[in-house]
Amino acid sequence: MLKPNPQVVEFLLSRRSRPAKTLVGPGPTDKELKVLLTAAARTPDHGKLEPWRFIVFQGAAFSRLIKIIDSRGKELELEHEKILKTCTALKTGAVMVAVVCSPKDSKKIPEIEQVLSAGAVCLSLLNMALASGWGANWLTDWISRDKKFLKQGLGLDDHEFVAGYIHLGSESTVPPERPRPNMDAITTWIED
Repeated sequence: MLKPNPQVVEFLLSRRSRPAKTLVGPGPTDKELKVLLTAAARTPDHGKLEPWRFIVFQGAAFSRLIKIIDSRGKELELEHEKILKTCTALKTGAVMVAVVCSPKDSKKIPEIEQVLSAGAVCLSLLNMALASGWGANWLTDWISRDKKFLKQGLGLDDHEFVAGYIHLGSESTVPPERPRPNMDAITTWIED
């Protein structure tokens, strides 16, 4: 058995994402981001395919992205409030990392395992950021799946999508605790 780490256990039992709209600058430096991304890349990856990659957005990149979101949202005839909500999280002065799911052709590793690995990268990045003292949030929204936006805004290939946009920044407010799952209701014990 590995040696227990009570501090990590306590962190995981009490971790709480911070709403993206409450995150402000400054966000992590490039050096700090490299540490966060390195930790995130140590996720389970059956076959060592690395079916994910990162795109880091900072500074003026947000203005460019907001213009594309606004234009594409109108083209899709989305409600103004939905477009505005999507853009609001990008106006904070924080940092955003797009975790791109980029499945590889493999006869051995099913695509679903690669998609799950990309999700694990998102959670690892989120938890590493929180453990490092940053506010962090994992969002998706329509800009994770809309192929035209993904090509225009992020330069993704047709087989790729965003598993999560991880917003990182300084915490401007501490969110209240939210209800958590009833463990008895979601757990089945099989002993025989």
